[in-house]
Amino acid sequence: MIDQSGFPPSTIPDDDIGGKLYIFDGRKLSRNAASKAKPEVFELAKLAQRLDDTATPRRPHYITFNASHTHAIISFVATGHVLIIEAATRKPVFLVDVGKQAHAAVPSPDEAYILVANQNGKLVQRINTDYAANTFTLDHSATLNLADGTTPSGALKQFGSADEDGVRPDNAPILALPDSTSNLAFVTLRGGGLFVIDPRATPMAIAGEYTTSTIEPAGLLAAQTGNKMYFNSGGGGGAELGFQSVLYALPVSAFSPSPNPYPKPDTPAPTVVFDHGQQDVDSHGLLVTRQERYLWVADRAANKIIVVDTETDDVVNEIKLAGVVSRDPAPDILGISPSGDRVYATLRGPFPLTGNNPELNNALGQTPGIGVIEVKRGGKSGMLKLVAPVSNVDDTDDEERADPHGIAVRSR
Repeated sequence: MIDQSGFPPSTIPDDDIGGKLYIFDGRKLSRNAASKAKPEVFELAKLAQRLDDTATPRRPHYITFNASHTHAIISFVATGHVLIIEAATRKPVFLVDVGKQAHAAVPSPDEAYILVANQNGKLVQRINTDYAANTFTLDHSATLNLADGTTPSGALKQFGSADEDGVRPDNAPILALPDSTSNLAFVTLRGGGLFVIDPRATPMAIAGEYTTSTIEPAGLLAAQTGNKMYFNSGGGGGAELGFQSVLYALPVSAFSPSPNPYPKPDTPAPTVVFDHGQQDVDSHGLLVTRQERYLWVADRAANKIIVVDTETDDVVNEIKLAGVVSRDPAPDILGISPSGDRVYATLRGPFPLTGNNPELNNALGQTPGIGVIEVKRGGKSGMLKLVAPVSNVDDTDDEERADPHGIAVRSR
């Protein structure tokens, strides 16, 4: 689990350096003593500085593993750093600064590359990977600029303003998720809309495009099950009033790395699985449960998990998380145990550093740490059973600054 708050604590977010990586033993999180579980703790700035003693990475935001679980990939959203660590040895093996902001760095299932969503750079970048040799290269020739120029349909990639209809006003990429074949990737956009790209091309190429008339802001995460690619739009500073919760689905087979002819923009139309409008909601983390029967959608403002049947695309349950274990958990990103009987959720802190509208505090929580959710009925329901807390108290004002966000589960 990643704590975004800096070390040492600071009341000035821009001065937060590094953040922390917590590694918990899953066996200990399955017991009633999870609140006393002792994780390994690493200061991420120090790990990065083993590779570059001048590096000052800020705000670690997203973590994932390659398919064989040999390496962890960590991205820093306040800077452009991507850090790769050998999972077994905890040894840092690669560090690169891709530019403005590395919001999320996601490896391909075939382990050939990593796609970096360079948020405010408005770029998708590719790191070519050889995990066995610990060889990683930022391939500048592969970079796809999402702000300048036109799409294959002749439309401007980024155009219009947020109060116009049918535009892409802000092409800051939030996630570039490769599909199961590694031949396509789906790129969510902060300002709404979506791109489907060919991640193997050099430079990477657009294979499909959507505008805000079809997909609302603020684009967030994605998850695939079978031929369906689910993706959501959530709240925070990028959505009107800070509240938003929409889930979409598209058929992956509708796209090709070299479309001929190129598909008409906004086609095929995505399925709107649910749209909770401007209620007090904030859709964020997505997780496919074991055997891919259900999709879990974390809502950090409403303190719940929305459960979707992936066969019918019906909402079949809502798991309420607030209660005795945590009065305000604010679930963010989700990970599932190898056995499928537990889901781990990062729970946000009282001073959320990212994705929060301070007028509404849609991402604010009161129990920062990992929430352990018992999975029931094959994934159709669940219950928050335990919280393994983390803390980062600011010694200048005694305020709790811990702010967990990224989480990933590794099978040993």
